[in-house]
Amino acid sequence: MKKIEAIVQPSRFEAVKSALHEVGVEGMTVTEVRGHGRQKGHTEVYRGSEYTVDLLAKIKIEMVVSDGLAGSAIQAILRAAKTGKIGDGKIFVTHVDEAIRIRNEDRGEAAL
Repeated sequence: MKKIEAIVQPSRFEAVKSALHEVGVEGMTVTEVRGHGRQKGHTEVYRGSEYTVDLLAKIKIEMVVSDGLAGSAIQAILRAAKTGKIGDGKIFVTHVDEAIRIRNEDRGEAAL
C-alpha cells in the first residue's frame, strides 16, 4: 500500500478530486494548509501599507491506496493540478506497512 500526500492550489482542488474519483480512489482526507516553497510568497498593499504574504493557502490531500492504484492516482493528480506555473504543489509517496479499519478490524488492503 502507498500513502499519497498531494499539496495543490485551492483553485485546482475540485479538478483533482474529480480526477481521483475517475481512477477509483474512494477515500481521502483533505486539509486546508498554509505554506510556501520556492515562490516565497508575495507582497500586497492594504490601505496604503505594503506587507508580505509569505504563507500561501494550499490544500493537502491524503490517501492510502493499493500499490496497483498508486500510479494511476499520481498521474490523475498531475494532470488535474498542473498549470505549469510556480506554486503548482508537490506529491509525496510513502510506503504503508499496515492499515486497520477500527469498526471491524479489517487489515491490509481490505481496510481501505
